[in-house]
Amino acid sequence: QIADPTLAEMGKKNLKEAMKMLEDSQRRTEEENGKKLISGDIPGPLQGSGQDMVSILQLVQNLMHGDEDEEPQSPRSQNIGEQGHMALLGHSLGAYISTLDKEKLRKLRTRVLSGTTLWLCRIFSEWCRELSCQVVCFFLQLGLPFPCLCRVPCNTMFGSQHQMDVAFLEKLIKDEIEQGRLPLLLVANAGTAAVGHTDKIGRLKELCEQYGIWLHVEGVNLATLALGYVFSSVLAATKCDSMTMTPGPWLGLPAVPAVTLYKHDDPALTLVAGLTSNKPTDKLRALPLWLSLQYLGLDGIVERIKHACELVSRSLTFK
Repeated sequence: QIADPTLAEMGKKNLKEAMKMLEDSQRRTEEENGKKLISGDIPGPLQGSGQDMVSILQLVQNLMHGDEDEEPQSPRSQNIGEQGHMALLGHSLGAYISTLDKEKLRKLRTRVLSGTTLWLCRIFSEWCRELSCQVVCFFLQLGLPFPCLCRVPCNTMFGSQHQMDVAFLEKLIKDEIEQGRLPLLLVANAGTAAVGHTDKIGRLKELCEQYGIWLHVEGVNLATLALGYVFSSVLAATKCDSMTMTPGPWLGLPAVPAVTLYKHDDPALTLVAGLTSNKPTDKLRALPLWLSLQYLGLDGIVERIKHACELVSRSLTFK
């Protein structure tokens, strides 16, 4: 039984009715053979008396459909399932929770952030064995200018043409040091989006330790760390200094943040470095993911990742 009436209303009515209004409106549009209400690109004057929810949602629906000559599309909301609605509900709840008094807000955001961190660390248990980790809902923001970035080519003569050229990287590091520059961060791939290749992360880690470089890993294959069987090339990612995960695409969840797990010895230093935020609203960004993880449960999360791996395996077999 939910005691807070506003919370109960949001959970049972508002989001559900809003989605239904948009879906019903889309359905009516398709039944009219693509005939759409036209709303101009230039916004009209703001009405003095305001508009009701139905009229506003109708306007949103018109904007979603686009121009008159576009083909009508099926509403994606029909495919996201209940777990997707749970993630969307998290954004509404976050906005409401941000209006609470400071003490209640502090307790809730601490619980949400610590819970999400704990669950992710336990799901990806190999990572948890190394050092403590923390969730940040945005990528590492170093504030460095674009000329500081350097792209390392793939190996085009020996080995895979889709893996970072380790020999070239080492030469590049030596050249940078000789010119008085300090190599700071290396970003490696554990499963590229297009072909799923994984860099030689173990060798890259050795190189980074030799020259004092932070190793960051990202890629779709990191999802397999939640499974009982993991390829050694991906398992090497657990030795890195940080990794970015994208649970949204992995689990079919809309509008949930990407998550960066990183090792830290002193939380105060991570705050100074800008890796975390002390703003209450920023820490609530994990709420949609927190709700979704609880809804799916450990078994549901593992099963979804396992199912995705099986589909990929079958598609490769058919080829």
